[in-house]
Parts: sequence; structure tokens; C-alpha cells
Amino acid sequence: MGVIRSDSAEMEGLLQVANLMAVSARTAPKAHGVDDISVLILTGPEKDALADEMAKIGDERGVPTWRRDSENVRDSAAVVLIGVNGLRSAGLNCGGCGFRDCGEYERAKKTIGPDYEGPNCIFKAIDLGIAICSSAKTASIMNVDNRIMYRTGVAARRLGLLRDSIVLGVPISAKGKNIYFDRKWEPRRAE
Repeated sequence: MGVIRSDSAEMEGLLQVANLMAVSARTAPKAHGVDDISVLILTGPEKDALADEMAKIGDERGVPTWRRDSENVRDSAAVVLIGVNGLRSAGLNCGGCGFRDCGEYERAKKTIGPDYEGPNCIFKAIDLGIAICSSAKTASIMNVDNRIMYRTGVAARRLGLLRDSIVLGVPISAKGKNIYFDRKWEPRRAE
């Protein structure tokens, strides 16, 4: 039997956890049993390109927390991206989207905002929430540091990595201290 160094074992373990996080997102309950979830795992140069895009967005918007989060992504082993096609209705006629029924919603003009495309079916957004939380829960059960990040999804959409109407991401790491919750940033000033 050979010797396996800690850094190699940890990276292999983190990639295994990322795969299990993808499984958790896929098997999370979905409204009406219709699965409109997409999952993508980024590592290496692709993960770093995502971090670069996040920093670029932060610079464009003048919001320093984008750069802070981009550094977290750069310091992560992987990012699990999870998206949903929320432009398709669940067919429940609930009105949660702001329209009278699903027919009116589906006929409504879809627009692309600065971050996402919408409006979105509330049940598809709930499906995404369940999938992303299930994925983060899997990482937590495996003692892997993680944090659900909105900004990762925005950058992923801009890079064309996932074309879903809403995308979120969960970067993961294994360091001596949780890099996602012991962070410095400059609060936004009152205008």
C-alpha cells in the first residue's frame, strides 16, 4: 500500500462530495414530478473563469461583495451549479407568478433582466430552492464547508455555462477554517 498525502485525499473527497451533491439535487422532490433542474460541476480553470467573471461583474456594478465572493470561489475546490427552467409553468394555476393562471403566464412576454430571465413559475423556483438546499445539506453531512451563492449563478449564466432562467451555485472547500463564513467585506453605504 502506498502513501496518500492529505491534500490529494481531500481533493478526491471533495470531488466525490460534489458528485453526491449533484445526486441530491437530481433526487430532490419536484412539483408535479417534473424535473426541470440542471446541474454542472466546475473545477480547475473553469472554476477560476467563473471567479473572474464574478469579479468583473462586481467591478462593473461597483459592489465589493462580488469580488469577495469571487475570491471564495477561487479558493474553493469545486462549485456545484444548479439551475432551473422556470419559464415553463408547473400547470397548477396557483397565481404565484402574478398571473391569473398558467395559460396567461405562458403567454406573457419573457424578459431578460440584469441577472435572470423571467417571470418564473413559483413552483419551479421552489424546486430550485429544494434542490440547492438538498445539495448543500449533502455537503454539510459530509463535513464539507459550503455556501449557497446567488452570484455564482449570475456569472455562470453570463458565461453561458447553464442557460436556465435561474441559476445558483454552491462552492465547496475543506480548509482549517470555513472560508465562506469568516469573511471581510465593506458594507454598502447609505445613499
